[in-house]
Amino acid sequence: MVSFREQSGESARPRLGSLQEAQAEIFRQLQLLIPDAAARDDRFRSQVEGSPVLRLEILERHPYTHFIRLTYDFENRERERLAPDAHIRMYQDARLAEVTAFNAEQAFKRTAHPWYPARPLLQRHWRENLALDKWLGYLIGQGHSFETMRPARRGIPAETRVDAPAEVV
Repeated sequence: MVSFREQSGESARPRLGSLQEAQAEIFRQLQLLIPDAAARDDRFRSQVEGSPVLRLEILERHPYTHFIRLTYDFENRERERLAPDAHIRMYQDARLAEVTAFNAEQAFKRTAHPWYPARPLLQRHWRENLALDKWLGYLIGQGHSFETMRPARRGIPAETRVDAPAEVV
């Protein structure tokens, strides 16, 4: 669990500068995962001993920004399961990356608005980016890297979620 309390017991506020430092670390870790072949391919998979298949897909490419999706692929006989399902925006010019969501329906949920309070939004970004930072560190520790990433034939299904309800017949 993430705690913003200092040792003195007073509530500490997350600082924007510290969030940007975390986002710079996320960018650096992603650079260790994204292969050079990303210049020509959009879909990759990495499989290492003792770890589920890791899938990476470049969803959008813009001159200074890439939008990618990173997930484990647990294959199940009944249906595929994806978890965690991280959607990440990479800012190439600023060398920062941030998680935008941890679910496949991220494009349909409004997570920010000028009328929303700023502090809860910043705290949510802190929690999500900290979780991504830890997961990327774990992936790299497991042995996933740009060397283990291979082009994949199929993309990550957009509608597949771990908690997706079973189909009603």
